[in-house]
Amino acid sequence: MKQFNVPNIYRSPLISAIKQRRKQEDKLKKDFTPTLVDLGPLQIYLARHFGFCYGVENAIEIAFNTIAENPGKRVFLLSEMIHNPQVNADLVAKGVRFLQDTYGKQLIPFEDITADDVVIIPAFGTTLEIEQLLNSKGIPTAKYNTTCPFVEKVWNRSEQIAEKGYSIVVHGKPKHEETRATFSHASFHTPTVVVNDMAETIELAKYITGEKEPNDFYEAFRGRYSEGFDISKHLEKIGVVNQTTQLASDTQAISDYLKNVIIRHRNLTSANISEHFADTRDTLCYATNDNQTAVTGMLETTADLAIVIGGHNSSNSSHLVELCENKLPTYFIDSAERLIDKDHIETRNWQTKELSIRENFLPARQPLKILVTSGASCPDAVVEQVIRKLARFYGVEEKVEVVTNSFI
Repeated sequence: MKQFNVPNIYRSPLISAIKQRRKQEDKLKKDFTPTLVDLGPLQIYLARHFGFCYGVENAIEIAFNTIAENPGKRVFLLSEMIHNPQVNADLVAKGVRFLQDTYGKQLIPFEDITADDVVIIPAFGTTLEIEQLLNSKGIPTAKYNTTCPFVEKVWNRSEQIAEKGYSIVVHGKPKHEETRATFSHASFHTPTVVVNDMAETIELAKYITGEKEPNDFYEAFRGRYSEGFDISKHLEKIGVVNQTTQLASDTQAISDYLKNVIIRHRNLTSANISEHFADTRDTLCYATNDNQTAVTGMLETTADLAIVIGGHNSSNSSHLVELCENKLPTYFIDSAERLIDKDHIETRNWQTKELSIRENFLPARQPLKILVTSGASCPDAVVEQVIRKLARFYGVEEKVEVVTNSFI
């Protein structure tokens, strides 16, 4: 896989050494047991896969290269590059300005930008409408486009099945940048609707079976279906694609549910289901799959608590927290600064995004066992900073160097 030129401030000697060792020992990526960082009274178990993925590293490299190649020019980001506060703050420090927030709210009017400006499209991609708007102003969208290749793969797959007459059901968070972009690209080719979760999928299925009145659909899914969507015919032949940072198991469950509803409703068999349902398992992102599977493997280790590191609006990080919370006390932080002292941590609720301070989060036992992972947009350097901060609480920070050398 391609190696990217990512600024060293995001790298970590400890994490790089661990990842390189695991890669050498497990080239086929079949071992999902965590890596033990043994610091004596503190034992950190790192997930087999975590941190920057291909798409994120690609986006960061393009963004920093773009800044370096355009001295004196105004450089804008369409929205957050990735959902990581440190990376976005570093870009702002270099003079980059955001045109929109993460939910599409305009921060700087498009009228204020000109053909002399540079506009970077973030890793989530953007809508066809915004691409056309930028192009009409003489701003080349292809030149500074950091859209993740795996997001583009979902778009391409949507187009392929659209050509065969399928409508698209997008599993994603309706307000998320990537979902908005995927909806735009899919709906250009075929009728498209967005479902947020299994509960909404079950409701959608009731329109397939006729259990619900067709007219109710347009209110229940307001703002989440394409123009001209005809509930009486556009759910007869469907394919499910995903926002790549959703739980892969959830997307598969939604796909399986709709498939089974159609089989029962139309008296189909596995031999002729393809006439009404497209196989889109190939749209699930490899990094999302790997990170989530690694967390499942990590959770088989007996531990006292888990810490997930990632931006508060990072979808993939939130789902890692969701997985961990089902098993043991879990804290969601975006930096080592959230570790206030040995008795206090500032953690975020992955659902409400509310910050709160928890007391006595580190149980009084030794060795203390902590499971640690991070989202796909979290720099490895931040993970090492968290480990060092925890080690400092136990007076063993110097052992981090010893552990690093043991993996080299």
